[in-house]
Amino acid sequence: MKILGNKRTVLPVAIAATLAFGQQPASAQGLFDMLFGGGIRHNPQGEFPPPPKPRKMRPAGEDGGSVRISGPTYNTYRADKLVRVDFKSLLPAPQATAAQDAAFVPSVTSNSFRDAVAGLSEYELFAEPDIAKALIAYYSANPDFIWVSDDTPNSRAQDAVRVLGEAASYGLTPADYSVDVPAAAHSAATPEERTKELVRFEMALSARVLRYAHDAQSGRVDPNRMTGYYDFPAKPLDLEGVLKTLAHTQEVRTYLESRHPQNAEYQALRVELEALEASEENEIVVDPKLLLKPGESSPELPKLLTLISRNLDDEMGGSYGEVLARLGKSEFYDPELVPVIKAVQQRAGMKGDGVIGPRTVASLAGASKADKVEKVKVALEELRWMPSDLGSPRVFINQPAFTASYIDSGEEKLKTRAVIGRVTNQTAFFYNQIKQVDFHPYWGVPQSIIVNEMLPRLRGDPGYLDRAGYEVTDSRGKRIPSAAVDWGAYGANIPFNVRQQPSEANALGELKILFPNKHAIYMHDTPQKSFFERDMRALSHGCVRLQDPRGMAAAVLGTTVDDIAEKLKHGHSTENVTRVIPVYVAYFTAWPDMSGKVEYFDDVYGRDSKLMQALDATEAVRTPSS
Repeated sequence: MKILGNKRTVLPVAIAATLAFGQQPASAQGLFDMLFGGGIRHNPQGEFPPPPKPRKMRPAGEDGGSVRISGPTYNTYRADKLVRVDFKSLLPAPQATAAQDAAFVPSVTSNSFRDAVAGLSEYELFAEPDIAKALIAYYSANPDFIWVSDDTPNSRAQDAVRVLGEAASYGLTPADYSVDVPAAAHSAATPEERTKELVRFEMALSARVLRYAHDAQSGRVDPNRMTGYYDFPAKPLDLEGVLKTLAHTQEVRTYLESRHPQNAEYQALRVELEALEASEENEIVVDPKLLLKPGESSPELPKLLTLISRNLDDEMGGSYGEVLARLGKSEFYDPELVPVIKAVQQRAGMKGDGVIGPRTVASLAGASKADKVEKVKVALEELRWMPSDLGSPRVFINQPAFTASYIDSGEEKLKTRAVIGRVTNQTAFFYNQIKQVDFHPYWGVPQSIIVNEMLPRLRGDPGYLDRAGYEVTDSRGKRIPSAAVDWGAYGANIPFNVRQQPSEANALGELKILFPNKHAIYMHDTPQKSFFERDMRALSHGCVRLQDPRGMAAAVLGTTVDDIAEKLKHGHSTENVTRVIPVYVAYFTAWPDMSGKVEYFDDVYGRDSKLMQALDATEAVRTPSS
């Protein structure tokens, strides 16, 4: 999932003219030649061209071009079905005679939990399989009440019910944890009915508390079931241990709230959710598809200018306050307003071209309240997949924001623009640990690129790799000439490795920063600097390209940019990162900056909707009607 960059030069006039008039090269090989062969260097896209559309499928060796290596796909999410809790092992053994049965009236106040569980004989309680198992295991080993004392729900139960009822403040669904709380003791018709009511309440509350603890710690869905683009280790939770802890503490609220992520970002998102829920819909609604250039007019312009005027700080007010006061109600996009729009765009991380388009509108007018609420709830769920403590120092890549940051001691020491994978070559969502920095690296070409993008060229020009600065090795590491390989004999399984030698044209530029993972994703430099000028930067094969790779390398190595520059003078080398630095290759369409202000981003891969579908599937399983 890497990219192949190439050094930027001027296209020959004939080729440039061909592209300008929209004519297609005669074949995929012709386009490949134009982009990579014959000494021509070009930078319109920076990728291998797609192979020709496959003809009728034939065995590899006849037409291997019909064979492709595909990336992960998105799955229809299937939540675990609930099971009925089997209380049989908790029920008391049958009495010897009916007379003995009649002589005993079960009562909670008798302090006989074993007798009280007789009220579970026909009780239908449904729970997740692991929770159902944990309930039976815990109460078999600990036959006593947690939530009931003196014939009534105790203070521990009251605290638990309150916490469960506040689930919405964490972006959770309170109905998932609802429990019918028994009324006052005198409401039951008989002591036996009261006992049955209380023991069933005991089991129901324990089941829902365990569901809450699990959801708070790990989230409601298993992200790895959604797609191969998600890769998160399990976060084991000792469910029996949760009940043991709650049985021996009066700090129920503190314990349950501690199951949630304990980082500033999670808290900032909670604050944002609360503010959104209490807010009104946007009073100023701007056409989200507005496209307005200087010299044009639109009735939407005064709305945008009003929003800008409302949020002026001292710096912006001093520079543009007078212009906004004078032209703030104008529908004509006067050239005097262009510097104002450029400044606003640059503050929002855009390149600042003065053209008012959908991204500029979104940065000023924002999304609807409902859209923001959904993005924040999605972000809270995604944070529950990650470690509670994100670590310091750390590297945080937020794909929808197209940025990578180095954060240490609560400060963002470095923030740089990033290029991520195209929609067809998406960057995965996972976390790992940074291990090393390679200077003037080799680029090991992934099999997917060899098969999908190099192979069509190599069948007609097997010596291309020899001429273009690539090395080919067999399974034993022996180097062989590319021209000596019968590339036409292979399809999706090519028994050779290909790597590009260090050079100015190397796809990885002058350095790469590695955090070994099964997705073969890392951060690196690139010869294609122009990509960083674009606002939408989903343009690579999946790896993360950095606008300031030297700055990031200096940060993770704990040195200076000057030191990095000196190391680069000495050719290919590798340096290990000696500190523990987690790296998050994350995907958040709502994310707080270091001050806690939540920013919103486009869902470039459409993943939020996939997660909402998974959450809906989970809710469907949990609802009583299901």
